[in-house]
Amino acid sequence: MLAMFVEALGYQVIIEHSSKRALERAMHEALDVCLLDIGLPDMDGNELARRLRSQLEKSQCVLIAVTGYGQDADQKNTLAAGFDHHLIKPVDAKKLASILAQIKSD
Repeated sequence: MLAMFVEALGYQVIIEHSSKRALERAMHEALDVCLLDIGLPDMDGNELARRLRSQLEKSQCVLIAVTGYGQDADQKNTLAAGFDHHLIKPVDAKKLASILAQIKSD
């Protein structure tokens, strides 16, 4: 659903269901934004964000956590892992659209 929403806003969307595959893809493609779930089975989203940040250190890629974890400690953990934004499920569509519009205008 989230991918369809983002596409409806006019953005190109690529979906990966594996953290390892996402890392591989990020090495070969220029990414503007990554929306990452925190509760991933093969590698949690915070670890994926840390690896993406180290891999994309020269990139301006914006990382957005999309998660059911919304406590203060969870938000601190995502920021420490390198996320730029922390959105709690169900995602506020207006907030996500606003973040994406801001990124597009930068």
